[in-house]
Formats: sequence, C-alpha cells, structure tokens
Amino acid sequence: MAWVTTYDEILLTIAKNYKDIETSIVNQLLLEVPNHYPTEGSYREAVWESLFKMVVPRKYCIEQGVFIIDAFGHKSREVDLAIFDELYTPYIFNYGKIKFIPIEAVAAVVQCKGEFPDKKAIESWEESISALTTSMDSVARMATYMADNLDNPHGRKNDLTQTATRPVKILCTLAGKNFLDEYKDRFDIILSVDKENKKLYKSIPGEMQSLENWNDSMNHAIHGIKDLQDKEYRESRKMSLTTKRENLLQELKVPQTVNNDEEEENVILSLIFQLNQLLMVINNPMLFPHHAYAKQFSDILKKSEQNKGENGDGK
Repeated sequence: MAWVTTYDEILLTIAKNYKDIETSIVNQLLLEVPNHYPTEGSYREAVWESLFKMVVPRKYCIEQGVFIIDAFGHKSREVDLAIFDELYTPYIFNYGKIKFIPIEAVAAVVQCKGEFPDKKAIESWEESISALTTSMDSVARMATYMADNLDNPHGRKNDLTQTATRPVKILCTLAGKNFLDEYKDRFDIILSVDKENKKLYKSIPGEMQSLENWNDSMNHAIHGIKDLQDKEYRESRKMSLTTKRENLLQELKVPQTVNNDEEEENVILSLIFQLNQLLMVINNPMLFPHHAYAKQFSDILKKSEQNKGENGDGK
C-alpha cells in the first residue's frame, strides 16, 4: 500500500522547510569575504535576491543594480534590487549593462545594507525613490472605449484604480533586531539579521493599517507631486475604495512554535503572504505613458542640438 501523507503533515513539512531556508539564508548572509567589500556587497545582494525570487510570483522580474527613472526628469540612486512587472511596461532603457527602469513598472525596491548601515545614505536613497512620480499621460484601448488619462472624453470620474503608484520599499540589513524600528517611517518592510542568534527578523511598521490605507498610500501617492494642477487632477480621478478588512497584514503573520511554549514567527512564510498581499493591492502597474517619455527624449535631444549650435559646435 502506498504511503499516504495527510494534509496536516504536508503543511507542517512546508512550514519546517521555510524555517530551514531561513537558516540557510542567514548563514549565507553572515559568510564573510575578508578584505573585499565590493565582492561581499554583491554576494549578499545575490543572497537577498534568491530569497525574493522564492517569495514573489514569476510574473515579476528581479534585477540587481539598476536605476529607476520617471517622465518628470527624476532618477533614483542605484537600487540594489528592483522587482518590476514587464506585462504592461515592457521597457527597460539600457546603456551597456546599466539598466534604467521606468517607475510605472516597479512594484518593489530593495535596499541591501551590512552590519553598520550609513543612516544618511539610507535616507538619501529612500528620498530619491519617493521623488519619483508616475505619469498619467497614457492611452490604451479598453473593452468599449479608448482610455485617455489626460483627455478623459467619456467623463468617467472614477474609472481609474490608480493615479500615482509607488513601489513597496524594503530594507534588508545585517544590523540586528534592534534596528527594526530605526526606519519605520521610511520603509514598508524591514528584514534584519540577528548575527548573535542567527535569526531573520521582519518588521512591517504599517501592518496594523487597513488595506484601504495601503491602497491610498501605494495607488494614490500624490503627496509627493509638486504641481498643484496635476495633484488636483489626480485627486479628482481617485476611485474611492473601502474595505472592512482591518489589520489584515498583521493577521497574515504565521507563528512558529518553539519548545511548545515559546512562540516566534515563521518569517519567510509570513513574508510570502504579507508581501504578496501588498503586491495584489497594487495589482496592475500603471499603463505605460509613451507620450511622456517620448517627449522627454525629444525635448532633451532638441536642447542638446541647440546648445551645440550656440557653442559653435554645429555645422
């Protein structure tokens, strides 16, 4: 008779497997590469990348060491890991091995830091991400009409689920458990390795918020838009969504019993449910604003040619 595994045994085996993966990830992150900091940094980024590849669906691409741009002249500082969706925005602007990803495609950004992170550098990096703004200058055919986000000829006020998306901001560090609250106002998820206890800890500062608040934060991130007219227009197009699901992210945490009396979190299993729930709140990326980026290229190229002529470099 064939051996039969019960449903409970299957889930217990899966949960144990993720605890074993956590141990393996921590051991890899704590592996030292003496006297070679660039190699050590790249190695750890690769380890974090392997974790996120296990966590997020395969429809997302993950790239290491990229820059994110918008159609308003902003460029982020280098992003250690970018998680982005090419389904609606299949454009990555390459210059050799350097990649520039439009903000409209980006679902999450990850900053990887060692044991002694530079606070000013982290804050500057986060600010460069927050300065990026998605464009609404897009046109796409829907089932029964042509959606033009700038012209809106059909008079639909609430036909947009998104007006200004922003990525989930994640900080990964080796700074230990006490570091988790250091940047609770700047990052959505913080993963930190406790070197002494060899454990991975996770903090989601806003996990007690409702999904309605998360939706406003990630799909209508207009607080960073400086143009008053643009901000008012996006606010007028905002779809009002409500939900009774309070504290849902907090409820997605999966506990792990230790010695039958001490309870701790199964970090990776919790991360799978919580991060992917946030990605489903974003759901689809913004429609790609072809006109906005084409205009940026055109304006900059024309300006460059004019400058050449004024400097006597033209023929």
